[in-house]
Amino acid sequence: MKAPQPKSLFNRLAQRLKTFPRRHLITVSVLGAALLITHVLTPTEDTKAKRNAKPIKLTLQDPELQELLPDAADPVTPTLVPTIEWHKEKVRSGDNLSLIFQRAGLSDRDLYEFMSGNPDTKALKRIHPGHELEFHIEEDRLQGLRYRQNRLESELFTRSGQKFDHKTETLQPDTHTAYREAVIKSSLFIAGQKAGMNANLIMELANIFGWDIDFGLDIRKGDHFKVLFEERFLNGEKIGNGNILAAEFTNQKTTYKAVRYEDSKGDVHYYTPEGRSMRKAFLRAPLDFRRISSNFNPRRLHPITKTVRPHRGTDYAASRGTPVWAAGDGRVIRAGYTKPNGNYIVIQHGNNVQTKYLHLHKRKVRTGDRVKQRQVIGTVGSTGYSTAPHLHYEFLLDGVHRNPRTVLDKLPKARSIASSEMPRFLQATQPILAALENHHQQILVAKTGHN
Repeated sequence: MKAPQPKSLFNRLAQRLKTFPRRHLITVSVLGAALLITHVLTPTEDTKAKRNAKPIKLTLQDPELQELLPDAADPVTPTLVPTIEWHKEKVRSGDNLSLIFQRAGLSDRDLYEFMSGNPDTKALKRIHPGHELEFHIEEDRLQGLRYRQNRLESELFTRSGQKFDHKTETLQPDTHTAYREAVIKSSLFIAGQKAGMNANLIMELANIFGWDIDFGLDIRKGDHFKVLFEERFLNGEKIGNGNILAAEFTNQKTTYKAVRYEDSKGDVHYYTPEGRSMRKAFLRAPLDFRRISSNFNPRRLHPITKTVRPHRGTDYAASRGTPVWAAGDGRVIRAGYTKPNGNYIVIQHGNNVQTKYLHLHKRKVRTGDRVKQRQVIGTVGSTGYSTAPHLHYEFLLDGVHRNPRTVLDKLPKARSIASSEMPRFLQATQPILAALENHHQQILVAKTGHN
């Protein structure tokens, strides 16, 4: 009797397959066909290099099938998705959409088709120098357009037949806190710039304390400040600053502190650490601070008549066209022109306070208009009895000219955080104020070289 011969590999495989579920057999059949096609159509080495394809290794989840098909790990190259090429055009001064489309190789007919293809394309009518337009063009036909207003926001239009689909793309930057401090030796701007702050951040700092400090008149050598603020990064590159979180300013030995807080209703304001709003009824100065040509002086020598006349107000020297703000909420009771005052505006605030703005280049409001604090009401000029561009500003309390640099301290104070909101306010702001102080202490330690 002959000894049983070992079964062939084919017989053993067939015997095992009979015991497999139907879904496994189908899987094996599909994989076998795929492997056969792949082997037959495998490209040459040169073709592989041109495609720059990355192999994907297939593995079987069933260990029994893996054992029976040990060679089923040959690489399979997926179909490559073609990349979209975008042609970029930056908006230049004097540009319009027709010129930009022409530079991209498109016609006015293409522009008309695009603008009529979706009502949201009207956003492109507000383009400005520095904005970017990216074009996806295939076979001389516009397939897509991306309009970038800034690094974070863009509008994407994609062709769908004769129309264009639209969606807004918004990138979220990474936000980190940063700290700066400085002592003023000549001016706030120079001190801020030496500390690594840009102009916008310096002006925002001044705006926060603008109800307590006249940054044109009150700044002195030795004043100092510290500020905790946000910096925004995109792909590791700084793209700008965010909000000021907390700040402290010492002016003529008086220290003011402010912290940013969003209340339970979603409103955001700056408050003192005790919860009093930094916003008050009147600004200390009605324009961005520059330099002052004349302080409050009742026996000032008039620049034109050369005689001593009361100068019941303050002159803020600034370049022609500088925006002038309303110092507080109110109603314009006079807006006109006289030979001595030039273009002027008078605003009534409540029942007992008036402010006057003289020698304006242009008036932006009319008699009877309601205005809000910091609303632009005109621009600096030199109309009337004026020798150079400047704003003459007057503050009247009960019909009497008062020095705005001192009288504001006697006016009603700002509202405080409601008692019901105070626990939430303290919980949110105390860590921020502590961080402001901790950064300052770290700098002191670094300067002194010891703990």
